[in-house]
Amino acid sequence: MEDCIFCKIIAGEIPSYTVYEDDVVKAFLDISQNTPGHTLVIPKKHVKDIFEYDEDLAAEVFKRIPKIARAIKASNPDIKGMNVMNNNGEVAYQSVFHSHWHLLPRYSSDDEFKINFTDHSNDYASEDYEAVRQSIAAQFKD
Repeated sequence: MEDCIFCKIIAGEIPSYTVYEDDVVKAFLDISQNTPGHTLVIPKKHVKDIFEYDEDLAAEVFKRIPKIARAIKASNPDIKGMNVMNNNGEVAYQSVFHSHWHLLPRYSSDDEFKINFTDHSNDYASEDYEAVRQSIAAQFKD
């Protein structure tokens, strides 16, 4: 895609700190480095977000993520864990509209990277869960 910064990185028009590349994906350091080693994994095929993946591309991209994650973890003995994230849509904080997976090494619980999951379970009755379940389940077609 002509104006896509990640497509330009794939094409070599913009430099990157590439840690892994094959015929399906490119993995490179995120320029923001939320934590040291923060890496992006992108499919070489331009897809905007998770909703544009077909099953084959999803399988091909995701099967490479554990290998890249293991290499990141092995690169630094201080890494204690990792967040693997994929943001889809502006409201979900996607800022580059070429699908990408964030691999964020975690060093400690106070390494300045935070995710806030607020428990709203007391706000929902069983009927509410059932209505949501039915709405989602109805979208699957055999």
